[in-house]
Amino acid sequence: MRGNSFGAICFQFKPISIMTLDKIGKYEFLIEPFHCDFSQRLFMGHLGNHLLNAADFHSNDRGFGMNYLSTIQKTWVLSRLAIELESLPKAYSRMSVETWVDGVMRFFTHRNFKMTDAETGVVYGYGRSVWAMIDTETRQPADILAVKEGSIVNYVDDVTPCPIEASSRVKIGGEADLVGSVETHYSDVDINGHINSVKYLEHLFDLMTESWHQVYRVQRVDVAYVAESHFGDVLHYYKEEVAPDEELYRIVKCTPAGETAEVCRVAVKWVAK
Repeated sequence: MRGNSFGAICFQFKPISIMTLDKIGKYEFLIEPFHCDFSQRLFMGHLGNHLLNAADFHSNDRGFGMNYLSTIQKTWVLSRLAIELESLPKAYSRMSVETWVDGVMRFFTHRNFKMTDAETGVVYGYGRSVWAMIDTETRQPADILAVKEGSIVNYVDDVTPCPIEASSRVKIGGEADLVGSVETHYSDVDINGHINSVKYLEHLFDLMTESWHQVYRVQRVDVAYVAESHFGDVLHYYKEEVAPDEELYRIVKCTPAGETAEVCRVAVKWVAK
């Protein structure tokens, strides 16, 4: 045998396309009964946490979330939040939260939310938020467009409507009255090491009586975050009543060292259930 003859084998390579996720993320949450109040409706605090979780899932899935940012000493912090509601989901139901970024600037992003019943599609409400990126070592603003060559802009959706007004700075006068003070504890602190953004709302709603919550629910809430507070700070709540169904709050921290500073402002509009 003088030799072997082999047929030529051709391999055809096809270019591999890199999958780009949808601009809008959709996440489903079970409304657990122990996250609901005496009316079997979801606590506002847990609703707020579901929105923050959806934002975290969406950004992580697309490569600009805290999982990646923590490796480069960066993180997201919430600057403003507005939630407007038609109703709150009931215990044992499932709520879908859609979220998308509708604008990016150097130091801020604008993120929207839509909350619906996962089975019927009935809309519970919408949310708008503004987020800042900061350096975790200096606590100073960081350039969002410098991260991963600004790849976040690939996920900007400025077409999908969010039919509520943008979040407000919440202007409040100097005539607000002290209506309550709250000590902060271990369970108030989040993974960024400061008081969780939603805890300010939870403590605020705890200032109302049970009879108040039996009659009213939140129609809209706006939160403008001014500064961070930390474990051990005491939060003082000052209220200005704009109308019988509308209130403004200034929240001021007092540190263990005795220093005081405004940490956030809140506007709440109530509606009868």
